[in-house]
Amino acid sequence: MARMRAVDAAVLILEKEGAVQTFGLPGAAINPFYSAMRNHGGIKHVLARHVEGASHMAEGYTRAKAGNIGVCIGTSGPAGTDMITGLYSASADSIPILCITGQAPVAKLHKEDFQAVDIASIAATVAKWAVTVMEPAQVPGSFQKAFQLMRSGRPGPVLIDLPIDVQLAEIDFDIETYEPLPVVKPSATRAQVEKALTLLNEAERPLIVAGGGVVNADAADLLVSFAELVGVPVVPTLMGWGTIPDDHPLAAGMVGLQTSHRYGNATFLASDVVLGIGNRWANRHTGGLDTYRDGRRFVHVDIEPTQIGRVFAPEYSIVSDARAALEMFVQVAAEWAAEGRLVDRSGWVAECRERRTTLQRKTHFENVPIKPQRVYEEMNRAFGPDTRYVSTIGLSQIQAAQMLHVYRPRHWINAGQAGPLGWTIPATLGVAVADPESTVVALSGDYDFQFLIEELAVGAQFNIPYIHVVVNNSYLGLIRQAQRGLDMDYCVQLSFENINSPELNGYGVDHVKVAEGLGCKALRVSAPDEILPALEQAKKLMVEHQVPIVVEVILERITNVAMGTELDNITEFEELAEGPEDAPTAVALLA
Repeated sequence: MARMRAVDAAVLILEKEGAVQTFGLPGAAINPFYSAMRNHGGIKHVLARHVEGASHMAEGYTRAKAGNIGVCIGTSGPAGTDMITGLYSASADSIPILCITGQAPVAKLHKEDFQAVDIASIAATVAKWAVTVMEPAQVPGSFQKAFQLMRSGRPGPVLIDLPIDVQLAEIDFDIETYEPLPVVKPSATRAQVEKALTLLNEAERPLIVAGGGVVNADAADLLVSFAELVGVPVVPTLMGWGTIPDDHPLAAGMVGLQTSHRYGNATFLASDVVLGIGNRWANRHTGGLDTYRDGRRFVHVDIEPTQIGRVFAPEYSIVSDARAALEMFVQVAAEWAAEGRLVDRSGWVAECRERRTTLQRKTHFENVPIKPQRVYEEMNRAFGPDTRYVSTIGLSQIQAAQMLHVYRPRHWINAGQAGPLGWTIPATLGVAVADPESTVVALSGDYDFQFLIEELAVGAQFNIPYIHVVVNNSYLGLIRQAQRGLDMDYCVQLSFENINSPELNGYGVDHVKVAEGLGCKALRVSAPDEILPALEQAKKLMVEHQVPIVVEVILERITNVAMGTELDNITEFEELAEGPEDAPTAVALLA
């Protein structure tokens, strides 16, 4: 039996479990773990500038590819507390990441030692499991259990806290015979699927709602196959966007109070039976439940038993991993199709497609300062179906989801439930590390961009190229819009006269100078016809310099983005599209 330090065993387990990409920063209490990574040589590491940034990098890495588990590493005390936002974001969106922290020696944990904090207790509410390992011989088992928990049932994050003396202690460990623990996921039965399919088949105007669980289960191909077999339109949630291509005949648009399409809401309100797969019935999707549920029957499929009935009670439910459920749905639907038992949905599908051509928002504005809608129109021109978009929260994210196009799963990567400002830069770096061959495009408002802007230096140092579109109105735009109901515009303006950049005309922070100071390239545009050339130039600069490229677009100061309080009460603040010339890059109008 091999004799080694506990941290050496931990690093060998990371490799055996396939978690070979880490993000973080060293410190005294975690240095032994770093020494094990250095000695082993099989674990890659990206040095972050902030531990919260490292946790979001790990999230982005996991979200980019099925099977990935990003690892975030930090020292004792504040490093662990800095990870909490990343743990919360990952937990809320069912994303497995492994956070590893250093800790004071076991004997000092109750003595208020320097940077000794009970991080396991702090993290417990935002992790599937959080543990301080008190015995060196428990280290292999703790890591083994962590990987099993992250992958089983509803996925989620784990934190392992390692006192420095536990890290350094020697244990007996044999990596050659180590095996990952079995992953446990519930599966739908044939009887359950037949009952759900019967309810769907009885409907006149059925819909499928595809949530992030379909993405997590890597089941988008099965979702599309099932929808095509039964001829039922699909509504992706924000987290499920890309599970069906936006240009697919059965793509019915997104539904909700904010990140929604006019045609998506109209189609949903016309439906009578809804099958939700891997979704949470999140409040920004449903709005008021009386409106959402009125006249409709619901079937809910989810991997987590306690998610069933959490928001409202469906007529029927199935506890199942989305992939396992969809495999059975496809099998049964194919048999029923062969037997002629499936209802013809062509009339309903034609209605849904007609709404797509008539219920569009206008994007083609020539105004100066630039209206944000024009930015997304030009992004649709500049970036193709292989582009991976990353964003978190704000008017920029909401309007982008209304106007951009996504064609593949994991090509819209978004912090859905938590929506922490600052998430976009580090998460995008994680995505770009996971898929260096893709064109990765981040989208931020100016405030989100400023939150963790120092992480741009990570992209420059480690040659992680991507394009970051920053729409700058020098405002906390979403909060300002929310304040309209209180008749105020208070503490939300970011504008000031920058004594070093008078050319900004009061827009405050000079993002171009900051980005360049952090080792990146940056462009600024102020007129609509400058947007597309700047995006094309950014693509060339990204290839040439292999660093993040920032494209800042100076917007009008105040724009109110379409949203409302109920699905049937969305306020459209701008004029609507009347023909293809008003929304020239809308998928339904391209022909």
